[in-house]
Amino acid sequence: MGEVVGAGLLAHVPTIMLPEDTRRELNKGADFSLVEALHQLRKDVFETVDYDTVVVVDSHWFTTVEFVVTAQDRRAGLFTAEELPRGMCRIPYDWQGDPELAWAMDRLDATHSTWVTAIDDAYLPMYYATLNLWKFLGEGLDKRWISVSVAQTGEAEDFLRCGRVLGDAIAETDRKVLLIASGALSHTFWKLRQLRDHEAAGVEHIRTPEAYAADMDRIAWFKEGDHARVLDTMGEFMPYRPEAMFAHYLLMAGALGEGDNTSKARQYGDYENSIGTGQVHLWFDRPDAGFPRAHATPEDPEYLRQMAGPDLTAAG
Repeated sequence: MGEVVGAGLLAHVPTIMLPEDTRRELNKGADFSLVEALHQLRKDVFETVDYDTVVVVDSHWFTTVEFVVTAQDRRAGLFTAEELPRGMCRIPYDWQGDPELAWAMDRLDATHSTWVTAIDDAYLPMYYATLNLWKFLGEGLDKRWISVSVAQTGEAEDFLRCGRVLGDAIAETDRKVLLIASGALSHTFWKLRQLRDHEAAGVEHIRTPEAYAADMDRIAWFKEGDHARVLDTMGEFMPYRPEAMFAHYLLMAGALGEGDNTSKARQYGDYENSIGTGQVHLWFDRPDAGFPRAHATPEDPEYLRQMAGPDLTAAG
């Protein structure tokens, strides 16, 4: 039986890819703590834990009529970001994929009344929400990495359903997975003529005091293992525009038992600003995924009743 052996809500901000002297210039002489934190997370987890595959929920990869999961045997090339080519230019990458896990998600989507498509096209675009974290956490370790998109037409329930599909696929393929929700908390940028006054890491640069307070609440709840409260208050969090509708976290939550998951977060580095947005690294060791799909199969009627949701008869 496969399992998620670790999970993280991790920041992928372009700042971490800049040279150290540039980072210090932006941050009044000090480095951003998010950088060293990723080095430490690699030592503590990615170089230590027994795992087969890393699954990244990529909050920069927006699809429209379905969720998409990468299914190539291998991805390799050079990456230049369309958003910030000055800071992320011709970055080499090369990693194994996990087609078996990707196609399992494709096959199981109807059991949770959602749409997931595996794509093995060698020319499928890359996004830095995946690449930046691979450079810190995956380069040189020869592990499988795949990415899952965010359906931009989705709502919270859709993201949870896709996460349930991922949880089932992990169980079916007997994978040991590290699951990364790659993205921010509150996510409103300063406007162009103001943002260069707000590039430092200090929390005084978060876009509004209310957004800062909302982020602090959720970090505290994650540290307490209160995922149920995070999920129950999604409506309250949405006015602060969490990145990608917080789909990266919600999909992770769907794979880990949602409100039944009580895994407590360990924070790496500080909570920091990035031109108005709230960034943090939170890691959950061996999440408590004690929910029915760990002990049933998609053919089990009780499994379907409990996990597929009220729209089970809808088209898949």
